Amino acid sequence: MNKLINSFLVVLVLLFTSAKAQENTEGEPTDSTGKQRSFKLGIYVGSYFANKYTAGSYDGYGFDLDGKRITTFENSMMYEKIVNQYGGGYGQVDQIAQALGVASTADWTFTKDDMPTNMRYTPSFLFGLQCRYSVDNKNAISLNLNAAKLSLSGNFTMTTRPPSGSTQINNSIQTFGIKGGEQRLMIQIGYNRILGNNEKANLFVEGGINMTYSQFDKNEILINNLYIDLLEFYDYQGIQAGYTRKPRGMGFGAYGGVGVNITMSEKFTVQLMYSPSYEGIKIGDNPKLKWQHSIGLRAYYNF
Repeated sequence: MNKLINSFLVVLVLLFTSAKAQENTEGEPTDSTGKQRSFKLGIYVGSYFANKYTAGSYDGYGFDLDGKRITTFENSMMYEKIVNQYGGGYGQVDQIAQALGVASTADWTFTKDDMPTNMRYTPSFLFGLQCRYSVDNKNAISLNLNAAKLSLSGNFTMTTRPPSGSTQINNSIQTFGIKGGEQRLMIQIGYNRILGNNEKANLFVEGGINMTYSQFDKNEILINNLYIDLLEFYDYQGIQAGYTRKPRGMGFGAYGGVGVNITMSEKFTVQLMYSPSYEGIKIGDNPKLKWQHSIGLRAYYNF
């Protein structure tokens, strides 16, 4: 991700240098943003790079019906699903053995050491509505509403015994995938300042407060062709009773940004930018402020 951010900053410098080369040849000062309009409304499209700190909330331990983090292996959602519900623990058909291609429950094992430890977010799209009120040619107050749907992935293992009569001696360790999903909505209120006096393009900086609403969306595993929803739970008779409570909450922090402000015409302005944010993600029992990063493009319509 650092390489991507460095490349993005190089693009910003090149754009700024190109714009400077097109300055008024008479050397007279020019308006930094062209003819100003007080109110601008626009959209944002970019990429969002989530901090891995909360990724561990999707490691298969899960949350109870009160939304509290489960900390013991025997009470975890993966143990409940793999060993009890799908593994014949309640006297039903052992679907795990079928998915693994072994004869019975005695031919496979799933222990605490098999639990996922490498959960990671993947970069996601970030979309938003952007509002900006210009106080003068260089200073503005901004209100942004951005949303992202995040995906996570990792791996867990299971061990199978060799079939009876097989020439294989040692047990086999098989690796399977676990996935998660999360939704985030970011509300930003801040200050935006244009740097420079070029008619077409100038650097800008911004900063302000950030409020992030986050919601645990999904958690699932796939054992060969057997799909298991970890949020679904059953009663003592094996009948689906609903879903576990999905942790959610609002966290507070701050954000910043740097980029190039380009005046396309009297009506349209675009901003190419890099934005770090110090966000509190209210998922799990111990939420902390952590850095997240995004790069993207804003397009404003000037009213």
